[in-house]
Amino acid sequence: MRYHFVVALPKKINNFVAYKFDAIMSEEKKSLNFIEQIIEDDLANGLTKDKLRFRFPPEPNGYLHIGHAASICLNFGLGLRYNAPVNLRFDDTNPAKEEQEYVDSIKYDVQWLGFKWDKELYSSDYFQQLYDWAVQMIKDNKAYVDNQSSEQMALQKGTPTEPGTDSPNRNSTVEENLALFAKMKNCELEEGSHVLRAKIDMKHVNMHMRDPIMYRILKRHHHRTGNDWCIYPMYDWTHGESDYLEQISHSICTLEFKSHRDLYDWYVDQVYDFSKLRPKQREFARRNLSYTVMSKRKLLQLVEEKIVSGWDDPRMPTISGLRRRGYTPESIRTFSETAGISKRDNVTDVALLEYCIKDDLNKTAPRVMAVLNPIKLVITNYPEDKEEWLTAENNQEDESAGSRKVPFSREIYIEKEDFKEEANKKFFRLSIGKEVRLKNAYIIKGESVVKDENGEITEIHCTYDTDSLSGSGTEASQRKVKGTLHWVSIKHAVKAEVRLYDRLFTEEAPDSQKDKDFKDFLNPDSLKIIAAFVEPSLKEANILDRFQFQRLGYFCVDKDTTKTHLVFNRTVPLRDSWTKMSG
Repeated sequence: MRYHFVVALPKKINNFVAYKFDAIMSEEKKSLNFIEQIIEDDLANGLTKDKLRFRFPPEPNGYLHIGHAASICLNFGLGLRYNAPVNLRFDDTNPAKEEQEYVDSIKYDVQWLGFKWDKELYSSDYFQQLYDWAVQMIKDNKAYVDNQSSEQMALQKGTPTEPGTDSPNRNSTVEENLALFAKMKNCELEEGSHVLRAKIDMKHVNMHMRDPIMYRILKRHHHRTGNDWCIYPMYDWTHGESDYLEQISHSICTLEFKSHRDLYDWYVDQVYDFSKLRPKQREFARRNLSYTVMSKRKLLQLVEEKIVSGWDDPRMPTISGLRRRGYTPESIRTFSETAGISKRDNVTDVALLEYCIKDDLNKTAPRVMAVLNPIKLVITNYPEDKEEWLTAENNQEDESAGSRKVPFSREIYIEKEDFKEEANKKFFRLSIGKEVRLKNAYIIKGESVVKDENGEITEIHCTYDTDSLSGSGTEASQRKVKGTLHWVSIKHAVKAEVRLYDRLFTEEAPDSQKDKDFKDFLNPDSLKIIAAFVEPSLKEANILDRFQFQRLGYFCVDKDTTKTHLVFNRTVPLRDSWTKMSG
């Protein structure tokens, strides 16, 4: 697998995305990305390939999103490239926010994306070792217990340009600190009353080095360790030591942890045995996607306030939401590969993600017919008691996909927008006196309409050319007309609920404006639910089956589907309506 630098995408994106995508995917890339170059340099400087080991370390406090997919694809992609093991390690050090539900969903998402981990591990596996090391640090006078409030400690920490000041507890004796830390562990002190801090340097230029907190008291039930512990290690203390215990060669983090690297190295130094491999932390920019938010806190807010139906709402950028919407593992992996990794924060246009799923489904999705906004059309010269089962290709892009039979009869549904009683020369669909072809069927000609008392058209009456059946080989069947319409036989039509999903926000970067709440940019049209009619072959569709509704877009069978009620989610339309809006 190869990961490239981020493609800069303008707003008018359709042709540009296709051009850049094809150029990137077809060009043989000889250069390495900067993470791969770091690894290659280490190998050149004596690190042996058998020492390479990577990890993906999610916190189980929410569902994974498309940003996490970048990290998953990067770490597991490196494992595949170098034939090296990759651990799945859960950073479960905060029982106040973590749940087994999230653990299960993360494991499912990683597997669904097509990756296998070497070992399933948890930071909680190391709680005793981390505690023992913390006790040793107290004995070595490198850690102390502080009973100040968080506000007091924050004031003493200083600023990036001003040094901090020492805590009054910084010079407590080893014996005093050991006794207090034991009380913390034994739940004899109140939650929030004491913390264990590393004793480093309150004047250090890096503020993360100014006596950071290693442990806090949290009297919460842990999803794995139960009530065995009431003190929990902080992320910085846990991260590097876990990498060291697992002998991770390259600990790849997102960019916000770059300033934590000094502390990562300092903590590892306290326990490092020269006979073992020393892990190395390196950073890349997190994936940000336009027209959405990536903060777990904000995504949780959307869920808790019922703005969306749940973590797997198809409008959410979560992997479970994308899966329910109809995205494939291949499309997400291709998106991650094409968007690449960067050293600087950036926003990737969602149109690239949409292009990747269109490109994938164009090759694999069966073509079917569905009418979303129906109007009745009567072919007046077609026999009332006649019906035909016409042959239709399942996917013109895939010869092995075969064909199916589609029923045809005198009365059909077409899309309302495919007819105008009076139309100009640029309207290539059906109108009075004009001919169009019905997909896989006959050429029809508009003759008249039936209207209700309000003047609204309720029926279209047409005639058909009896010799024009597609594929029949007749001269009439090869006659050229400019328009082709999809349709569904009314007699055979299956009613379905169709959920037309769109982008959740109207703003490219909804959480970037400080004077407004991100929810101010919610798209009121992000979901429309309609009653539609589909061809009868779809009665046998299974949940998560994906189809192209011809001329309309790609759709996926939703989990709410039952034997008597079909539900489809729109994955993405064939045409990008946002291009015109942004242009």
